Amino acid sequence: MSLSATPTVLRRRTRIAVGAAVLTLAVTGCSGLGRTAVGPVTYVTEGDEVVSVHSPSVKGCHKLAPGGASKVDNRTLIDMVLYPTRDCSGRGTAYVATTFTDTNTPRALWRSYRFIH
Repeated sequence: MSLSATPTVLRRRTRIAVGAAVLTLAVTGCSGLGRTAVGPVTYVTEGDEVVSVHSPSVKGCHKLAPGGASKVDNRTLIDMVLYPTRDCSGRGTAYVATTFTDTNTPRALWRSYRFIH
């Protein structure tokens, strides 16, 4: 009696191995997709223009209009922090929870934001 596998068993093992490899590649490929903050971030610029950004990425620093924003409305599902600088650094930040709004004086405009996740 031979301990070697039959052709049918070998084909089955090969299919399982190929299926596992394809599944691994699919999961790896999907993990690169960026998560978004579901919902809009709406802000009012220095010139009273209303700007909406829908479902921005949760990663990184997001710049607001070049002139800054006096009012930021967070209607996403993730809390955010507003910064007075263009690179999400410095002091004088504001924490804006999901579904809340922050209004700042026109002399102290928000210039960027980052999500807390």
